[in-house]
Amino acid sequence: MCERPLIAVISGSLQPDGLTHRIARAVETIAADRLNIRHVPIGHLPLYNPALEADGASVPVWTTFREAVAPADGVLFVTPEYNRSVPAALKNAVDVGSRPYGASVFSSKPAGIISQSPGALGGFGANHHLRQSLVFLDMPAMQQPEMYLGHSSALFGEEGELVEGQGKTLLETFVAAFAVWVDRHPVRQG
Repeated sequence: MCERPLIAVISGSLQPDGLTHRIARAVETIAADRLNIRHVPIGHLPLYNPALEADGASVPVWTTFREAVAPADGVLFVTPEYNRSVPAALKNAVDVGSRPYGASVFSSKPAGIISQSPGALGGFGANHHLRQSLVFLDMPAMQQPEMYLGHSSALFGEEGELVEGQGKTLLETFVAAFAVWVDRHPVRQG
């Protein structure tokens, strides 16, 4: 049996029991037989400032974040949409992981994006803004199936469980396709 690929899941929300984290946990359950999920927290990361790493200095929490993402075979971003874009905490995590220049922990890692919104558009703006950054980071982002989860609060029951229905089916389809995507896009070494 092949070892399950290690996937760093980065949630753009800072709400521990918010919809984004619920979706990330649902993905972990759905993917249990295919992917080894590692949730990588971002809420504690100070804003990226290159001056803090000048002259070989390091910022320990940035180092810890980078070390958590570095061994991953792929990265799954799960994000809400704030003002038609990604939350500041997620953009900051992308910036922290992509630096110092030439040492990005994201380079060549296959990526997936799940965006969500309690509204109808499902985080379309956030999804596409994040894709722009992934192009620069040299991350092959899975194109299909796209995953914009609109009316995301309806995905969960009263106890916080993922309910049966179209949303669950979409997540299952996405996870299966993402596992194949990761397998087809191995991280380049060196």
